[in-house]
Amino acid sequence: MTRPTSARRCLAAAIASALVLSVAACSSDDSSSATTTSSALSTTTVADGGATSVANECDRPPEDAPEVAPVDGVESDHTMTSFDGTEIRFHWFPTDDTGDDGAPVVLMGPGWGQAGDTSAEGAPLFGALGIASMNDRGYHVLTWDPRGFGESTGKAQVNGPDTEGRDVQLLLDWVAAQPDVLLDRDGDPRTGMVGFSYGGGIQLTTAAIDCRVDAIVPGIAWHSLETSLYKSGITKLGWSEFLLRVAEEGRLAPEIVSAGESGRETGVIDQHDQNWFEARGPAELVEDITVPTLIVQGTVDTLFTLDEGVDNFRILDGNDVPVAMVWFCGGHGACLTYDANADTDWLSDVTFAWLDRYVKGDESVDLGPGFRFVDQHGDHWSAPAYPDPVVGEDGVVGLTGSGSGTLTLVAEGGAGPVTEKPASDDILSGIVTGITPAKADHAVNVTITADQEGMVLGAGSLTLTYTGTTPDGERPTRIFAQLVDDETGLVLGNQITPIEVVLDGSDHEVTVPLETVAQRVAPGDTLTLQLVATTVSYAEPRLGGSVDLSGIEITLPLVTSGLVGLAASDA
Repeated sequence: MTRPTSARRCLAAAIASALVLSVAACSSDDSSSATTTSSALSTTTVADGGATSVANECDRPPEDAPEVAPVDGVESDHTMTSFDGTEIRFHWFPTDDTGDDGAPVVLMGPGWGQAGDTSAEGAPLFGALGIASMNDRGYHVLTWDPRGFGESTGKAQVNGPDTEGRDVQLLLDWVAAQPDVLLDRDGDPRTGMVGFSYGGGIQLTTAAIDCRVDAIVPGIAWHSLETSLYKSGITKLGWSEFLLRVAEEGRLAPEIVSAGESGRETGVIDQHDQNWFEARGPAELVEDITVPTLIVQGTVDTLFTLDEGVDNFRILDGNDVPVAMVWFCGGHGACLTYDANADTDWLSDVTFAWLDRYVKGDESVDLGPGFRFVDQHGDHWSAPAYPDPVVGEDGVVGLTGSGSGTLTLVAEGGAGPVTEKPASDDILSGIVTGITPAKADHAVNVTITADQEGMVLGAGSLTLTYTGTTPDGERPTRIFAQLVDDETGLVLGNQITPIEVVLDGSDHEVTVPLETVAQRVAPGDTLTLQLVATTVSYAEPRLGGSVDLSGIEITLPLVTSGLVGLAASDA
């Protein structure tokens, strides 16, 4: 499939009047105008979902403000003594636009290993909001250095509710005591939270344990550290090594260090460390979140994949919490198919709309569709809510493939690293290519052919019937599955799925979901399922021997209706 021309983009665009962003006419390459029309997938309109409440009802008793000291020579900086004596450095940027009752507050957490943002004029990554833009919009802004990072003391605990979560609760106590802050009641500041990655995870933790938070926008965050860091029990080694490198030695909880060491040596982590990571959630804590939540995930994120956001969305949506979700080409990954850096303003716009609606309480704000995403061409799509595609439901059919083959378990010829230069030039793209999967030379391949136009959206289902043997060893027995676009040779969404296999010489069958992807296809397009022995994304499994795959059955959900196409210039 070739990238659509601007004229094709324009013809594919159909936007209902309820969108947050206004619709303008598309311009073709010859500068002539065209009228937007519905694409083959555009069969529904968008709608504003969500509750009418703004202030979160809160029964938490007011607390005394914590002990805080100003930092000499830095007007914005303060040091707070937290519950266990840890000193938390934070940065306060009040707005001048306070009104008669004071202004609401946005807390913005940083990424892993980073200090809180202090640049009012900085250019944030991933379309995140800047301090100056939030001040101009009428929000006070507080950023902070999480424990173990920046000027804060202590050791990083991966956003544990009893550590980093309690730190943020004390920051809220301090905020509530400041002049010109809008309060819902004594000790309860009107508060939203934003931030990406580590700064996204802390939002889920905080909203689950503190009822004073009124709305959150967790960006490229996770649902479970089990599924994101060691899915199927094997360490995501590339990311594990990277996360250890960017943190300061001696400032991490010992479990983080020991998990990294054992992942490097054996490919797995011990039960104690597993329990420790799982207790950091947010996982089941998401069940306790009741405030409006805008989930932002990256389609090429190989650390916190789309599945992590989908899991959070399903829980919140099932609990009738106002929730929406947007996917962009970025995150912890390299956008290889188009320059996504030129396409981030829309993320800022939808984030501000969410804050203005649910923190400021501006009921005139139109939130637009409940689900927005980009495909591999950078074309934008929407639906009233994430469709959670299931083959056999309305508008969802299955793309299927079947085959067989024998996979020898050798290190050579595995999936990755990718050699293509990222189309988006950002700080992460150049770093992560070395741990990004690519088409493998050594694989068992199964072809999947599209017979109609649609969007491969969601998680495929893979069933393997197999037998195999391998020498004894401490490393786990795993193989890996990925989908390759045969036209570009690129792995869909850069995603690869580890599969646990039992290699004892007996017959076995296993069915697993693949990682969620978003890929537009046309009739005649082909994808290739590759089953491989190794990948740069995960630790090396046990090698030697082979797996005889007597049956391979793959089904991908193809959404053929219910999605609305947006012109890129209007997104």
